[in-house]
Amino acid sequence: MKQFINVKRVFTVLIILLLLISCRVETDYRPLFDKDLSNADYDSSVWTFKNGILTATADQSIWTKVQYENFILDLEFKTDVNTNSGVVIYCTDKGNWIPSSIEIQIADDHHPEWQSYPEYWRCGSIYGHKGANEQLVVKKPGEWNRMIVTAKGQQIDIELNGKHIVSANLADWTSGTTNPDGTEIPEWLPIPYANMPTKGYIGLQGKHGESNIWFRNIQLKQLLNHHYYETYIKKRFFEDRSFSSRFNDRTKFCFR
Repeated sequence: MKQFINVKRVFTVLIILLLLISCRVETDYRPLFDKDLSNADYDSSVWTFKNGILTATADQSIWTKVQYENFILDLEFKTDVNTNSGVVIYCTDKGNWIPSSIEIQIADDHHPEWQSYPEYWRCGSIYGHKGANEQLVVKKPGEWNRMIVTAKGQQIDIELNGKHIVSANLADWTSGTTNPDGTEIPEWLPIPYANMPTKGYIGLQGKHGESNIWFRNIQLKQLLNHHYYETYIKKRFFEDRSFSSRFNDRTKFCFR
């Protein structure tokens, strides 16, 4: 009877541990870039960060120095007339980032030129792959917008000004030429998203063409990968007999 009670208690502890681990574990929000941009990879003659506003004078991106996976990126941006910019995630090659990353488009959708482009070129879309489910969510030039990008493995969700406009599972993009909805993928994006890593540098595209772009309040929250720890504990308890035995002995001591 005593042995049965000890075993029961062991499994009770296991269940509690797994329930705790299966909950979403998060870090606090923190600035993506330091005020002095010391943790950024960028051209100092192009990018400036003054009074909390980050902006560029040329078409060069600013990058994190480390790679990220499983995160929430929360930022504000302001467009100019005919702005063409973007937020880049999962980048594995900064020197050739266009085909080796995922770009969330920033654009002045109110400009007639952007109205003539495919939906997956417009603001908030996953560029070249999935358009936003609602158009003209971006505010007119000169007004601040808020974008939230949630990246959890192959699942990407995008909010713009409080509206959830994109939900995409990258595993669905098994082709490098055709999107799941049958539309064509631009030829300069040949790598199927299903094959792309879900960890990489985060970047912001600079001034593309003659129109400016401004960013502020760029915050990142990392989401810890609880699946790793869950798998680890299951493996240790159910496959490593010596570990299970040691744990059981200690548990008997704790609960007797």
